[in-house]
Amino acid sequence: MPNSIDQANLREWLDEQSRQLGFDGLRITDTHLGLASERLHEWLEQGRHGQMEYMARHAQLRSDPSLLVPGTVRVICVTMNYLSPTIDFDHEWQRLALPTQAVVSLYARGRDYHKVMRNRLQEFAQLIEKQIGAFGYRVFTDSAPLMEVELARKAGLGWRGKHTLLLNRESGSTFFLGEILVDVPLPVDQEQESHCGTCQACIDVCPTQAITAPYQLDARRCISYLTIENPDAIPVEFRRAMGNRVYGCDDCQLICPWNKFAQRTALPDFAERHGLGRTSLLQLWSWTEDEFEKRHEGSAIRRIGYSRWRRNLAVAIGNALADSAVPDSDKGLLRDALSDALRTSDALVAEHIQWALDS
Repeated sequence: MPNSIDQANLREWLDEQSRQLGFDGLRITDTHLGLASERLHEWLEQGRHGQMEYMARHAQLRSDPSLLVPGTVRVICVTMNYLSPTIDFDHEWQRLALPTQAVVSLYARGRDYHKVMRNRLQEFAQLIEKQIGAFGYRVFTDSAPLMEVELARKAGLGWRGKHTLLLNRESGSTFFLGEILVDVPLPVDQEQESHCGTCQACIDVCPTQAITAPYQLDARRCISYLTIENPDAIPVEFRRAMGNRVYGCDDCQLICPWNKFAQRTALPDFAERHGLGRTSLLQLWSWTEDEFEKRHEGSAIRRIGYSRWRRNLAVAIGNALADSAVPDSDKGLLRDALSDALRTSDALVAEHIQWALDS
């Protein structure tokens, strides 16, 4: 670091600039991940990553950020809250109990966070460069083999909850993470203590028991993995547990006591689009592929493609058809919609449609 830069003043400046760019927390850590890399390798050896082959392919890079970007000695970690002001957790629980409604994970209802975070991180890095002079850096947000949660935990942005997500006192867990890897030896921050205590609400509420023990997640059972990362058929043993969740799952966050303190974002980017917080399964099923592409333009959902989207919807509709609380008239509409689509659907979707019709 240039001698002319006062470290205390620089840190105050970093905090202020990060807030102006819309970040809600900033902490700094070094690149040493210690036991976390060993736990990652154990998790991979157990096959708990499912078909996320990229996790295993870049395991060594994940273990050491300085291998990902040579010369890196510090990681600037930031958070960005994503809950829009209209979100109400009680309402979310109520919608999960309405079989014909479609539930999309809270984080995915607005713009794709990758783009929002990456652009702001790049702008932040350029501002830092103007302040201290040229330096080596790269920005990331869920876009490279980095152990983001572990880096953020080590930096002091929170502690790992028993569901494996990062928690902090100010925002619960409803925030995105981003990083700037730098070659400047900035002072590092202290870790936080864990504040989960004996609570295991997240473990108890998980619909598929994907949280197999405190701090242990089997992705192969997780509804977020099954509906997003999994490219194949959803295993039959997990289809009923999916309920009406068609993209991701928030149950472990909705139940977490720390999310009573979840902060709302002022950023318009994460505002709900296309009624994704109040739409029905039948409405989403009616979308053509062109409508799917157009309405999810700039959304993280678009990444899974139309076929997986329809696969997920077919399972949720099948669960509605099997629910005695759904009126026969509604079931008739759902069955007709599935039957009409069966002949023209690809093999993946057709298999799930048939399962739903047999419900």
